[in-house]
Amino acid sequence: MASIKQFQVTFDCAEPARVARFWSEVLGYVAPPPEGFATWEDFDRAVPPEQPGPEFASCADPTGVGPRLFFQRVPEGKVVKNRVHLDVRVGTGLVGEERLAALEAACARLIPLGAVRGQLLLADGVDESCLVMQDIEGNEFCLD
Repeated sequence: MASIKQFQVTFDCAEPARVARFWSEVLGYVAPPPEGFATWEDFDRAVPPEQPGPEFASCADPTGVGPRLFFQRVPEGKVVKNRVHLDVRVGTGLVGEERLAALEAACARLIPLGAVRGQLLLADGVDESCLVMQDIEGNEFCLD
């Protein structure tokens, strides 16, 4: 049996386009606008405010290395902690104060995008420090 080399990560959410744009900014990905529109701004102008946005959206690594992220609208809201989360690798290879500074710098960049800071987990002799965060719909992720 051949091994699987590609995959995408799918998020259930209320506002797929908004969440796709958030993650595009976080990861440096690109989020193509819905079919028939040159830009997201064109789409936003064409859709009446009372009408929900698209049923789904996606974003992808422009280099083709990272996995595609897919966002699909679901009727129910988030109620419990994620069983799967993304680790955004901003401190790879760094330790101690240098790693903490990288985590804090990334956090400072993401908060204006709508991210929410969570708990800072300090290095414990086994794991390095990481910072728990939430995206714009409350999905947990870690700055690692």
